[in-house]
Amino acid sequence: MSSVTGYDRHITIFSPAGRLHQVEYAFKAVNSELNTSIGVRGKDACVVVTQKKVPQKLLDASTVTNIYPITRNIGCVMTGRTADSRAMAQRGRYEAAEFKYNNGYDMPVHVIAGRLADINQVYTQHAYMRPFGTTMIMIGIDDETGPQLYKIDPAGTSVGYKGAVAGEKTPVTTNFLEKKLKGDPELSYEETVQLGITALQAAYNTDFKANEVEVAVVTTADPTFRLLTEAEVDHHLTAIAERD
Repeated sequence: MSSVTGYDRHITIFSPAGRLHQVEYAFKAVNSELNTSIGVRGKDACVVVTQKKVPQKLLDASTVTNIYPITRNIGCVMTGRTADSRAMAQRGRYEAAEFKYNNGYDMPVHVIAGRLADINQVYTQHAYMRPFGTTMIMIGIDDETGPQLYKIDPAGTSVGYKGAVAGEKTPVTTNFLEKKLKGDPELSYEETVQLGITALQAAYNTDFKANEVEVAVVTTADPTFRLLTEAEVDHHLTAIAERD
């Protein structure tokens, strides 16, 4: 087991360099779907934006999505393997429902993000398991702290963000958001949504149509997690084009 190949056959064995190769491969699986997802936290809103790709012409486009509601007021965008994404979103729903049944109130955003990260981390410890090949960007409104944005990766890390990126264009999009969010600007709802869409367009250096992107939001005025309609997305795309 002196070669790298020997170490990457077992998820529970560290290489001499202190690496878990199978976990690193899970991160590569996230990028293998050739998609990019973005989350932005504003003063009174959070938004997640991603591409909507329909891989086959015979597919019903309305059944293809990377955005999933977890509870009425919490939702996420998933980047990576579709089957893993659905399984992880469904586990989040189960955990949230069980928490509300046991405690009598909705599971806070940071608690559910931490719980899902704990589950992901367990999948890196056992030889009979494999990590999820997906990254979750979760948004919601906290009763005390307001808009919340968390990112949960295959290694089991859960961290709050002002702007989060997952997928193939992570480096360039992260640099774009760092520049736009420098100084912690207090973004309005409109600015938050348009920054998310602009960041995705900048990553691919193209102008998307309304049916080529998915946008979901939560706001302090209306904490319900909802997907924007094509008409609403087109309104923001027009505003971005006129501004530029």
